[in-house]
Amino acid sequence: MDARTKPAAEQAPAEIKPAADAPGRSDAAPARTAARRGQLFTVLGIVVVAAALLYGIYWVLVASHHVKTDDAYVQADVAQVTPQVAGAIISDPVSETQPVKKGDVLVVIDPSDYKLALEQAQADLDQAQRKVQGYFANNDAQAANTAARQADADRAQAQLVSAQADLAKASTDLERRKALAPAGAVSGDELTAAENKFEDARNAVAAAKAAVAQAQASREAAVGQQKVASALTAGTQVSNNPEVALAQAKVDQAKLDLDRTIVRSPVDGIIAKNVVEVGQRVQVGAQLMTVVPIQSAYIDANFKEVQLRHVRIGQPVTLTSDLYGGGVKFHGHVVGLAGGTGSAFAVIPAQNATGNWIKVVQRLPVRIAIDGDELKSHPLQVGLSMNVDIDTAQ
Repeated sequence: MDARTKPAAEQAPAEIKPAADAPGRSDAAPARTAARRGQLFTVLGIVVVAAALLYGIYWVLVASHHVKTDDAYVQADVAQVTPQVAGAIISDPVSETQPVKKGDVLVVIDPSDYKLALEQAQADLDQAQRKVQGYFANNDAQAANTAARQADADRAQAQLVSAQADLAKASTDLERRKALAPAGAVSGDELTAAENKFEDARNAVAAAKAAVAQAQASREAAVGQQKVASALTAGTQVSNNPEVALAQAKVDQAKLDLDRTIVRSPVDGIIAKNVVEVGQRVQVGAQLMTVVPIQSAYIDANFKEVQLRHVRIGQPVTLTSDLYGGGVKFHGHVVGLAGGTGSAFAVIPAQNATGNWIKVVQRLPVRIAIDGDELKSHPLQVGLSMNVDIDTAQ
């Protein structure tokens, strides 16, 4: 082998070897990539299937038994503070946002006129008591007068009986003397005296009868007067006589009006919408302020009608508020469902009996009571938003 061919022979394998190795490496890399991609898709598929399976189990066991909404707000039965008597305000010791207890003084109305009204009513009561005491005294006097008239009637009757006896005796004496007169056994003067005595006895009987009639009339008049007097006092005493009771009622009303010049808080709560100014004259029923009992707040949650199929009174509820975030959970229970949807009670309700009708899913308010201890530790104000989750499995 000559020197010129040897380098060529040595160079040939060096040039051929790279050409032989390059195709092997280019085929292996796509295969490995495709295999890795297949493995990733397999894992992803397994993960998706597992996630779907887990979610299906979660839905069947948990999620299907819960209904949720964020269309819920804190409500409370606020107390409207209104005066029950008219007058000028002389004191306003509370201010907006101030917490108050039941019975705390909120407003004081000038009591001067009501003090005078109470004094007048008390004077009328004293006068009525004295007047009724006079009725009872008059009743006793009329009873005594009736008894006296009855005695007069009895006396007149006795006098009539006596006069009739005298008349009978005089009549007998006269008849005897008339029988003896023809025989001359009785003188004319004696006969005349007997006749005069008979006439006197007859006149006395007539007078006695008139006296009896007069006494009986007087007794009847006395009985009538006693009935009138008794009617004013029958079945009563001075304290419960109608006239005294009426006067006492006016005194009680005057006392009540005087007490009402001090307006007190009807419940525990927070002062809101205070429009009171000292010196302002208010009328009965004017709204002065509002007391919000936040310690007894509740939730009105507006659920879609399709969510209410399994909602029942008493089911437990979990709530969160935007104020405290998801870290603070409130617990409560369903206490009732409203009698109608919001649209049913709207000022201008929907008129669905028209040609241009579009069905809209309605919402029904659900009333939820909150645990009182949780409200004390985390107070909620009226109008705050809430997230509501009802467990319908229970």
